[in-house]
Amino acid sequence: MKTISKNIENEIIIKNSKFICKLIRLNNSNINSILEEIKQEHPKATHYCYGYIYDNIKHSSDDNEPSNTAGLPILNVLEKENINHIIAVVIRYFGGIKLGAGGLIRAYTKSVTEALKNVEYITLEKGYKISLEFDYSNEKNINYLLTNTNIINKQYDKNIYYEVLVNKEVLEKLEKYNPKILEETYIEKLN
Repeated sequence: MKTISKNIENEIIIKNSKFICKLIRLNNSNINSILEEIKQEHPKATHYCYGYIYDNIKHSSDDNEPSNTAGLPILNVLEKENINHIIAVVIRYFGGIKLGAGGLIRAYTKSVTEALKNVEYITLEKGYKISLEFDYSNEKNINYLLTNTNIINKQYDKNIYYEVLVNKEVLEKLEKYNPKILEETYIEKLN
């Protein structure tokens, strides 16, 4: 499954209306907090339309634009590009000229399409957030097994404690160290 490597923002102007598209990578279904943050960042915007795809969940919102003229076109662009774990929010500042239904569909589609020209894609695979606790004599072996993984947290006390994002293959190599699975997630696939 592919997603964006980092968040992107792009702005276009169509008939005096400003359309700001934010493409945000989703790590979990934190949609409401993302929308609240955007509304605080752009409190005077007229509309906050969006579409998102997270695993098999797809949703869109026209945010008081005429029905199916904003959210659905946004979602359609994401589906056509086969992107997952993403939300596209288009913030509109109304410029005084009505665009009509066809004009709105074209404007929201163009806003997302233009923003997507600036992204780099990465491939995601199913993975796990795990914790490992081990003694100092195993540190070198563990670090070798965790080459090219994302170690989120390290703590050194009587034993060493790691929180790590790993794929299934690495998890199986760590079996003898009794890793604890904290949650299933998606991680960047290494080439």
